[in-house]
Amino acid sequence: MREIIIDTETTGIERKVDRIVEIGCVEINNWLPTGKTFHKYVNPTHPVHREAFAVHGLSKEFLKTKPTFKRVVNQFLAFIGDARLVAHNAPFDLGMINDELDRLDMPPLQNEIVDTLELAKAKRPRGRHTLDGLCSAFNIDTSRRKLHGALLDAELLSEVYVELRGGRQYGLSLLGEKEEVTIDNLPAARQRLVPLPSRLTDEERRLHAAFVETLGEKAIWREYR
Repeated sequence: MREIIIDTETTGIERKVDRIVEIGCVEINNWLPTGKTFHKYVNPTHPVHREAFAVHGLSKEFLKTKPTFKRVVNQFLAFIGDARLVAHNAPFDLGMINDELDRLDMPPLQNEIVDTLELAKAKRPRGRHTLDGLCSAFNIDTSRRKLHGALLDAELLSEVYVELRGGRQYGLSLLGEKEEVTIDNLPAARQRLVPLPSRLTDEERRLHAAFVETLGEKAIWREYR
């Protein structure tokens, strides 16, 4: 299943007033990264609040040379297509996108949406549900993250999302504890529908049988004849 992990940075938190300044998307397919991403800085034509600048470090001076949302919207919509969209606190990020679409007289997104904040609350009710808290719980490296950035946060969220859905790290409990991995609880190996043909010739089998006969009645090799 194709899914798009999405994050935005904005001029502030007032949906009807503030604007998007950065969009980052990461494509995964069947919970594996495909290497495809979408990333744009956006000129909001609107002041960046001091509190927002402290979070993402994107100034009005930096953004004024970037394309407006109107100029990047078609590329963005083409990238996400009809994929399921995954965001942390999805009503905010996707609400901001829908508000931008509305200003352009374009219809809102119709994609299926997964909110990882709600997913985390359900899976880890006693844990911290911020992106940083979830990265810490799942031992995801955040050393590159000095400030918030839409693409970097989307990349981190893609790893968190995979862990919330079951994870690549077998035995990692969603309560933040390690489960003991034993022979009994290892996942079963996948079996081939059609077994591979033996590469041994009849002559090699005859020589091996003759060798085993020389080892005596208690030889362990007799168990594999």
